[in-house]
Amino acid sequence: MKRPLKTAVTFLLCLALCIGSGRAVYADTDESVQQEEAAETTETDAAAPADGQEKTEESEYDAKLRQIEQEKAAMQNQMQELQQQAGQTEGQLNQTQGNISSLQGQQGQVAGQMDVTEMSIAQNIASIEILEEEIADLETQIAIKQEEYDAACEEEQIRYEAMKNRIRFMYEKGDSGYIDLLMTATSFGDLLNKSAYVEALYDYDRQLLLQYQDIQRQIAEVQAELADQRSELEESQHGLEEEQAALQVKLAALESQYADYAQRISAAQSQASALRAQMSSEQSRMNALQQQMNAKALEEQQTLQAKAQAEAAEKAAKEAAAKAAQAAAEATSKTTAASASAVSVQASASSSSGQTSTAQTKTYSAPGSATGQNVASFACQFVGNPYVYGGTSLTAGCDCSGFTMSVYKNFGISLPRTAEEQRGAGTAVASLEEARPGDLCCYPGHVGIYIGGGQIVHASTAATGIKYSNANYRPIICIRRIVN
Repeated sequence: MKRPLKTAVTFLLCLALCIGSGRAVYADTDESVQQEEAAETTETDAAAPADGQEKTEESEYDAKLRQIEQEKAAMQNQMQELQQQAGQTEGQLNQTQGNISSLQGQQGQVAGQMDVTEMSIAQNIASIEILEEEIADLETQIAIKQEEYDAACEEEQIRYEAMKNRIRFMYEKGDSGYIDLLMTATSFGDLLNKSAYVEALYDYDRQLLLQYQDIQRQIAEVQAELADQRSELEESQHGLEEEQAALQVKLAALESQYADYAQRISAAQSQASALRAQMSSEQSRMNALQQQMNAKALEEQQTLQAKAQAEAAEKAAKEAAAKAAQAAAEATSKTTAASASAVSVQASASSSSGQTSTAQTKTYSAPGSATGQNVASFACQFVGNPYVYGGTSLTAGCDCSGFTMSVYKNFGISLPRTAEEQRGAGTAVASLEEARPGDLCCYPGHVGIYIGGGQIVHASTAATGIKYSNANYRPIICIRRIVN
């Protein structure tokens, strides 16, 4: 009985040992897991900032960099605004300087017109003085002829009175004087001589009267001719005086226009000076802002360098802590790594189709050689295009003289700009019957191109544009031939 009991006690002891051993294994496993978790916690702590002070310093760097970025962005926006303002100011200055150049050119043209007008006035004054001298000379000649005429009339009257007295005396005496003269003849020859004497006496009186009458007639004719010449000279003088007055009015208008250009140029120059001062101020502000931006960039670079140094020191501390934690973890257990899954990306392409539209534009034939018919044919292509006052574009718009000038320009022929000036271009054509295609038909304040058949093509009005018209639709001042 003692032996079985001993055996049972031994079995129970072994069972207790086995159970204790199992608990020990499970206890060792839990401890290992706890050590691994502790190692991970240590690594995580090592990855975090070593202390609160380092985290505060990093936040300060980031905050400072954000502030620098905001300030740089504000400066960049301000710089863009200044550059935009400077660009606008420069554009205004260029436009103003172009306006000044244009005004000076126009003022120069007015000055040229003033010189021409003053020269015309001087020529007119000289012509008027010459006419006044000629009129004074004619007045002197007329006075001399009047004196000669009066003397001839007086002499004629004296002769006429003498003849009347002689005839009256003869009739009052009953011709006895002449009869006695004849009766006292001593011979037939003496009688004939005395008869011839009496007849010669009558003929002499009559011839003297006729002579003085002829002198009066000649003097009267010369007086009439001198009077006609004086009338012509006075009419010329009157015309020159009217032209002189018109030239004076034109000169006054040109002087006023010249003064207006001078005032406008002065205002534009003042504006240009103000714009240059504004540009200088804007440039100074941009230079100062650029210096601030450069300083801010330097500050950002220095902050980044300080941050990099702090991050490097922090990283070194973290790596040291991580290595210590890893060494402690490897002493108890090994960690497992997770596997990564692969992702596939599928791409698709789509195609689209669109419609294009083509705009039809009007095409024009080349001008060809410089003949009147080619000029007329080329000009007719632009019928229907718009009229624009002051314009010279055959397609976008032109006025009457701009149309003729631009048409002939395509043939390498230069015409003056205004309708009035074009009246002096080329050679004169006597009448519309002799006009040929390509000739200029000049009207009061207007001009067109003759195309044949009694028709013209011209830039008419803003309402009708470039169109055909009858050449006689208005009174024609003149017709000028530019090419044959």
